[in-house]
Amino acid sequence: MKRVRFPEGAKIPAVAVLIMIAALLPQVLNQYWIAVCVSVGLGALLSLSLNVILGQAGIFNMGHAAFYAVGAYVTAVLNTRLQIPVLWLLPAAGAAAGLCALLVARPIIHLRGDYLLIVTIGIVEIVRIALINDVGGLTGGANGIFGIARPEIFGVRIRRDIQFYYLIWGAVGLTVLLFSRLNRSRVGRALSCIKEDDIAAEGCGIDVARCKLLAFVLGASWAGMAGTLFAARMTIISPGSFTFWDSVLLFAAVILGGGSQAGVILGAFLVFGLPEIFRDFASARMLIFGLALMVMMVIRPQGILPPGSRRYDTGFLSRRERAAGDGRT
Repeated sequence: MKRVRFPEGAKIPAVAVLIMIAALLPQVLNQYWIAVCVSVGLGALLSLSLNVILGQAGIFNMGHAAFYAVGAYVTAVLNTRLQIPVLWLLPAAGAAAGLCALLVARPIIHLRGDYLLIVTIGIVEIVRIALINDVGGLTGGANGIFGIARPEIFGVRIRRDIQFYYLIWGAVGLTVLLFSRLNRSRVGRALSCIKEDDIAAEGCGIDVARCKLLAFVLGASWAGMAGTLFAARMTIISPGSFTFWDSVLLFAAVILGGGSQAGVILGAFLVFGLPEIFRDFASARMLIFGLALMVMMVIRPQGILPPGSRRYDTGFLSRRERAAGDGRT
């Protein structure tokens, strides 16, 4: 299927329209659907963080919920015990999740494909069991942690779902902006090369292990900060909130989306929002969801919106070449 390209001048109006729709959407939805949109936003935020690891670097990671849990628990412990404001803990949650990812990924980053996938599955279970066993007397065991404070912005306490809607989708917009810059950077180009062929990338002088580790840590850090927002919204967390099934859903969202940011957000809607649309068919909705995934993988295995071919701006070189040509004449 031929990929449709939009003219460069049409991108800014299209983004403006999307922002306007996103801003006005809660005004026409009831409380239930606003809550669903908040959940989809959290799913999109986590899927975008996993996309750095899976979609851009091609690292098979099915343990992403573990880093999400680390960020949420760091936020919960520091907030309930030291009364530190929740949003101030975003860097701490990201740093803790990133450090955990660094310690875990350093010895396994050389693994490929299914072998790495199996190891990352084990990471989720190790973290979940550690939380249940109340390591250090900090995690509250199976009961979890209660009484997490709501976030405040400019003295306004965020309590209602419509407020969390704007907070979380604002975070999604910021994530899209920052990760777009990452994708266009030298590191982003290196990750694209590694995903296509890591042996060829290493032959071209790219430090494959270092770039993979950087992608793993960055994606985990972002998931940790998403865990802060989750903890702030729920005000209670437990090990049951971070299961292997959550990692499977995130993995499916990225694969369904195809690896582009727009595709990943659409994949998050399909994975986290579509089951709510079919809630009236509760007994069969997961069957419908599974069949839809199977059909999608058969019809369009590259995903709904795969990233287009990378374009390089050669305008500067062209001007230099023209200037050199003019000098010769």
